[in-house]
Amino acid sequence: MEKKIKVCVKNLNVYYGEKQALFDVCMDINQNEITALIGPSGCGKSTFLRCLNRMNDVIDICKVEGSIKIDGEDIYNDEVRVEKLRERVGMVFQKPNPFPKSIFENVAYGPRIHGLAKDKNELEEIVYSSLKKAAIFDEVKDRLDETGTSLSGGQQQRLCIARAISVNPDVILMDEPCSALDPIATAKIEALMEELKKEYTIIIVTHSMQQAARVSSKTGFFHLGNLIEVNDTETIFSTPANEKTLEYVTGRFG
Repeated sequence: MEKKIKVCVKNLNVYYGEKQALFDVCMDINQNEITALIGPSGCGKSTFLRCLNRMNDVIDICKVEGSIKIDGEDIYNDEVRVEKLRERVGMVFQKPNPFPKSIFENVAYGPRIHGLAKDKNELEEIVYSSLKKAAIFDEVKDRLDETGTSLSGGQQQRLCIARAISVNPDVILMDEPCSALDPIATAKIEALMEELKKEYTIIIVTHSMQQAARVSSKTGFFHLGNLIEVNDTETIFSTPANEKTLEYVTGRFG
């Protein structure tokens, strides 16, 4: 079956002031797959991820060149409204960051500001379904009035995933979503990603090669701002085309 390309990145260059952070990155990301981005710290993975929902716009000295298309539409086009884009491209950060509000309000916040529910019942429906999709509903259904920050780290991260999917995005970006979590919480998030890719396209930055190997269909290896290689995950970890990739995945550098 022909894979549909969801995100198409061409000749992406990113500068922070004088310093160039990404060099001519080209990459296609398939719909309803998990794509992992690996590479040593400071190699440009997170910068690349933040280009996909224009999070770099908030950094004054940041300049982005090249094109990024989602479903064929250039997201850096002047016509594109950034808040609409961020509704379509959700983000989950490294450290769980629930709002200092109730569990219910954490998830209701997005649909409310984007006007996605016509009444209280519909809003409730969206909150419950997002918590269920994020595999946390059963753990919190009797305590929806408690603050999001009262949950454990792994639960907070799943709450943040519920918050990201509550506005019905197409793409979910995850920036090292498990790095602050223990192995059991990590396994839950990985199982959840497997489930979520049926509905969403997921791009994950991870410093854990084991995680990339476990969850992703495709892996891109970044080094010093260059995308060295991108291929099926199995190929990247067993027979990469580039010597640098081989050295990194076998632990000889990084």
